[in-house]
Amino acid sequence: MTGATPRKIIHIDMDAFYASVEQRDDPSLKGRPVAVGHGAARGVVAAASYEARVFGVRSAMPSTTALRRCPELIFVPPRFEVYRAVSRQIHAILAEYTPLVEPLSLDEAYLDVTENLRGLPTATRTATEIRARILEVTGLTASAGISYNKFLAKLASDHRKPNGQFVVTPEMGPGFVEHLPVGKFHGVGPVTAARMNSLGIFTGADLRQQPIAFLQQHFGKAGPWYHAIARGEDDRPVVADRPRKSAGSETTFRRDLTDPAEIEASIRALADEVWAWCQKTGAHGRTVTVKIKYADFQQATRSRTLPAQVTSQETLRQVSIDLVRSVFPSAKGIRLLGVTLSNFEGLDGAEPRQFDLLLE
Repeated sequence: MTGATPRKIIHIDMDAFYASVEQRDDPSLKGRPVAVGHGAARGVVAAASYEARVFGVRSAMPSTTALRRCPELIFVPPRFEVYRAVSRQIHAILAEYTPLVEPLSLDEAYLDVTENLRGLPTATRTATEIRARILEVTGLTASAGISYNKFLAKLASDHRKPNGQFVVTPEMGPGFVEHLPVGKFHGVGPVTAARMNSLGIFTGADLRQQPIAFLQQHFGKAGPWYHAIARGEDDRPVVADRPRKSAGSETTFRRDLTDPAEIEASIRALADEVWAWCQKTGAHGRTVTVKIKYADFQQATRSRTLPAQVTSQETLRQVSIDLVRSVFPSAKGIRLLGVTLSNFEGLDGAEPRQFDLLLE
């Protein structure tokens, strides 16, 4: 945060967006556990209703796993053209309140409402009105977080979901972060959270006690970021219409992998996570890159640029597997794998906006 006047940032997040659209359009699905996706053996859940989440069903989960957790789960095929149309309605509403709208996906965005264009007395009142307008126009509910920076606004929007909002003031910020588990922090995935836990860092308060040199030693370039957010600090501006360069997922394994079948299964899972993002955002790329980090920390990458966009999950899987096979047989164990999709074009031929994908 710069300057004497705190910024006013709102994070708008639609509630179970895809599934809520399906429940809205088919009243027989209301109140029932719904998964958007395909229930086939190789299917993946793109989104889950709150009724399904009670059973532990989550997006990017294999359909077979979801059905084991919730045998009554109802699968409905995705209708991305409908979701994109509803998203355009939502973003048109957001644009009425500020030109500084940074979309994260079809159903999520940051707004900087520091400049009061609508004459509303507070950012809280602005968020309340935006949520009411979204409900009026689309019939769907949204949650909102309001704070003085993006990090805290995103945390706050999860605090009253679904269909609620929460404010973190400058006075509340450091204390709000202090009591949260580090796994709740945006940008701290399961692997990083486990690594922090192994170092005795479980909460924001634990993280705040660590000197920046210690965090850089253990988390590299992310160290200064963790040092700042543990204090409720985040200077990132809301940037409208920022082009996306790539989206990817990577994971560090608890033990080094040597079995080709196990390596391929891990690559397939990572490709599915990236594909779930493509399905959610409607963005597709032409370049697939696989990242391999060995037990001795040496790193290799393999890339392939296709003549057309990757528009099927199976294509992304197969290209990713073919790329990792190029390093077989591996004389060294593999400690990290990653899959990245880049060279984006939107479905309408335009470059898509920036979306955050921090998966581990």
